[in-house]
Amino acid sequence: MESQYIRASKNRGELTRRELIELGVVDKKLKIRTENDDLLIPVLKHIEGYDIGIGDFEEVIIERSPAQILGFSPAYEQIGDIAIIDRNQPQAQEVAKVLLKQNRIKTVLQAETSVTGEYRTRSVSVLAGEKRTETLYRENECRYRLDLSKVYFTPRLSTERMRIADKIKDGDKVVDMFAGVGPFSILIAKKFPSAQVIAIEKNPDAVRYLKENVKLNRVKNVKIIDGDAREAVKEISGADHVIMNLPHTSIEFLEAAFGILKNGGIIHFYAMAHENDLFDGILKRIEEVAGHSGLQIVPLDKRIVRPYAPYQFNICIDFQVFSTAMSSKS
Repeated sequence: MESQYIRASKNRGELTRRELIELGVVDKKLKIRTENDDLLIPVLKHIEGYDIGIGDFEEVIIERSPAQILGFSPAYEQIGDIAIIDRNQPQAQEVAKVLLKQNRIKTVLQAETSVTGEYRTRSVSVLAGEKRTETLYRENECRYRLDLSKVYFTPRLSTERMRIADKIKDGDKVVDMFAGVGPFSILIAKKFPSAQVIAIEKNPDAVRYLKENVKLNRVKNVKIIDGDAREAVKEISGADHVIMNLPHTSIEFLEAAFGILKNGGIIHFYAMAHENDLFDGILKRIEEVAGHSGLQIVPLDKRIVRPYAPYQFNICIDFQVFSTAMSSKS
């Protein structure tokens, strides 16, 4: 399609593009192209002070969303090049066909069960596309290889994982008690090369992928412990931060977490809560466990991470832990 364009040298191309966007003159229906060492940026009208010309440009093809095609919004997650449809999704086969036409989706799975069991996994079946359950997922400049039929993973915690990473500093000792394939541990290790990260995981398949992902992301400061968190933490002391992302049963491991934390250390505690009592009830239980261990807690942050089920929310409470003996002396 023929259009006016503004020519910019490649070393000024991005700056020129931003200037033209601010002026509201870039034709977003056409693709920017290169010619020799210059960028040709299609524009809607002539702008004084720029090198202008006329040329042919490819039109941008705007892909319709699954909701626009189907007439309703299907419930699914995309992890790498695999989409997982909710187990109760109506018209699942039709949804799978539509998703398979989307960019970067090569396989469509359907969850056959909810997330259950000791390892928090779910049964899945292939509805369309390549017959596989393993994928490579990119998040926060990290890469994770995983098998969606063997390990638990959700992309919906991407922002939450970065929030926690931003609270760490170089030199900290961080214990990830339920590490999975490593999305908390590896992000923190990559962001803070001088931090000491200890990743604990019980699921043998998750441990295998955790080890692979440590190598894949070239981090050298992650120690992996294969085993139950209660036993694994007996080797650890003096932690600055403990991440407890096992929201259905974290409370059962809280006493063990207290045992590895330094005085003044911080626990990032995940739980499930009803909308009628999001934080108070869980905080009371945390305080009771702390009291039995001769500790007191100071809440730092309370937040809803995501909706989980009707009236149920995945929440996080960040709290600092102090010895009552030391606090009484002060």
